[in-house]
Amino acid sequence: MKKSIFIIYALLLSLAIPHNAYAMHISEGYLPLNWSIFYFVLILPFLFLSIKKLRKLTTKNKEIKMLLGLMAAFVFMMSALKIPSVTGSCSHPTGTGIGAVVFGPVVMTIISLVVLLFQALLLAHGGITTLGANLFSMGIVGPFVAFGIYKLLKGKNELLAVGLAAALGDLTTYVITSIQLGLAFPSSTGGIAFAVVKFMGIFAVTQIPLAIVEGIISVVIYDFIKKHCKEELLGIMEE
Repeated sequence: MKKSIFIIYALLLSLAIPHNAYAMHISEGYLPLNWSIFYFVLILPFLFLSIKKLRKLTTKNKEIKMLLGLMAAFVFMMSALKIPSVTGSCSHPTGTGIGAVVFGPVVMTIISLVVLLFQALLLAHGGITTLGANLFSMGIVGPFVAFGIYKLLKGKNELLAVGLAAALGDLTTYVITSIQLGLAFPSSTGGIAFAVVKFMGIFAVTQIPLAIVEGIISVVIYDFIKKHCKEELLGIMEE
């Protein structure tokens, strides 16, 4: 089982070396200072709870560390991929939905923070000043929505629940990002609401198909984890 996880982990890492990353994390310096500070303050309690939860999981179940590494690699790979959108922008999957299903949404905050830091420092994807805003949309709201959808639907069809959780968690991330941009840059004619709709429209063309693809991939990964990581999953469920 460990060998299988290691092979998948290595494969994801190899795929996670993109050529140029211009995907739709909010770029460095794009947000006004007051909004950057606001989001940094907003994410602090979530980070505290995430670190606490992660320590508890890894202390009681050391075997889970390999699975955590696999999930971090998956999130890194998915969120570093980019597909051109309109007006010179790009869209990308997030990969956080399946992590929320497996570990719970709280743990995904710290995993997403590590991923976003690596991308900002090594790939110029996102940024340090916008780290709080990007983490809030991708590592907090998206995973919580994904987890809620999974819990709501898993009793009917678990794999369908995983797919929908991943897809809708992905779309939620982009809705929140559009709201963040709309609040920071309201339209001079239509105000905040018009700006939010405009930002949503820019990414909808590519993001909806991407969300569907992410849902399908997440089902495949989850099925693999469920078959080969039964002990780790049992340990997580007991928490």
